[in-house]
Amino acid sequence: QVQLVESGGGSVQAGGSLRLSCIGSGGTLRDYAMAWFRQAPGKEREGVALISRGTTSTLYAESVKGRFTISRDNAKNTVYLQMNTLKPEDTALYYCAAGSVFWRLKAADFGYWGQGTQVTVSL
Repeated sequence: QVQLVESGGGSVQAGGSLRLSCIGSGGTLRDYAMAWFRQAPGKEREGVALISRGTTSTLYAESVKGRFTISRDNAKNTVYLQMNTLKPEDTALYYCAAGSVFWRLKAADFGYWGQGTQVTVSL
């Protein structure tokens, strides 16, 4: 059973950057498509970025395209989310997820989730 632990969240000013990490244990993350989701208070969980299992193709939500980059380091069993030019509307709890066989950012497709890391962006 894959276990995921996120880190790297924090508080930054608008325009700043953060890099989130998601390290896996109990399984090999290269066997899974990996994604980042986020959830702000009072809002539904939103897909942010997806990276494929093998070819490292990527998919992004329109709201983060050009600002966020998802990547993976299979040797470290880790997935990253580099977030640049952060905006206050990026404030949310960010989750790492593993497992989808579909090429889409839909939470129900993913079987494994971390506990989340908080990102807060202020003006």
